[in-house]
Amino acid sequence: MTSHSTETSTRSATGSTGNDRAFLLLRTVFVIAPIAFGLDKFVEVLTEWDRYLAPWIDDIVPGSAHQAMLVVGVIEIVAGLVVAIIPRYGALLVAAWLAGIIANLVSMGDFYDIALRDFGLLVGALALAALAFDRERKCKA
Repeated sequence: MTSHSTETSTRSATGSTGNDRAFLLLRTVFVIAPIAFGLDKFVEVLTEWDRYLAPWIDDIVPGSAHQAMLVVGVIEIVAGLVVAIIPRYGALLVAAWLAGIIANLVSMGDFYDIALRDFGLLVGALALAALAFDRERKCKA
């Protein structure tokens, strides 16, 4: 069986592969979630975000913890938009951002449950990047 016929045989009735569907699912999550969390930094419907900022980080950034979290919100919104526009780089940006969040939480000696969840999200962002880079290579071939 040739690689073309193998690829054709793995397509669903919709004409997309499992890789296509996984890419779409991950891209959707990593566009919506960072933008939603970023916007929530301004309205604080989900939580009081300031309590998740490690004191040592609060000491080195200018302004208050709340102001720092507003900057965080802007960065998260931008990261979600980059995933929407250029997913291969946006996913890496989100993964790096999640690594920073994990380091912040672990350094507090608290919120290990959230750090572990964010590690899972980081792995998902790396999976999106891998799928996105693979799609780019296939388009160039």
